[in-house]
Amino acid sequence: MLSFFRKLSLSDKVKEGILPYGVMATPEDLLKAKNQSSLLLKDENELRETIYDLLRTIKDPEKPQTLEELDVVYEDCVYINKPTTKGVSVIRIEFNPTVPHCSLATLIGLCIRVKLERHLIASFKLDIYIKEGAHATEDEINKQINDKERIAAAMENPNLRDLVEKCIQEEE
Repeated sequence: MLSFFRKLSLSDKVKEGILPYGVMATPEDLLKAKNQSSLLLKDENELRETIYDLLRTIKDPEKPQTLEELDVVYEDCVYINKPTTKGVSVIRIEFNPTVPHCSLATLIGLCIRVKLERHLIASFKLDIYIKEGAHATEDEINKQINDKERIAAAMENPNLRDLVEKCIQEEE
């Protein structure tokens, strides 16, 4: 499944709006494709699997394991909700910190957000939440990881940005 995931990766050109609505591919894939409709996701299950493939490879900030290996993310943690009236898909991610007082839960949520924003190109809205009852301060953390201004401010911090980059970096 990783090869399929790589085909869906996002580049800087995509962020500039080169790809049409709903297409998930690299600009190189678009140039090679004779029929762009072949690059569209077939259904919600395929989108859910693609998102999970992105999440499962994120590394824990403290441990050498991935979020999948630590059961922080799991196959059923991705929900595709009905699109908004403007056709924007709503993707909800729930993750489960390893302990109820995990001090890095906010950082894990930030890593999830950054990785998905970089790799998904269809119009979407991300809602990222800690699984209900899984953390002592879940309400505060959920508010932080879904606030655009706080996310932008966090990513301006060079040390935090480097840590996020290290966590979301793909293995070669």
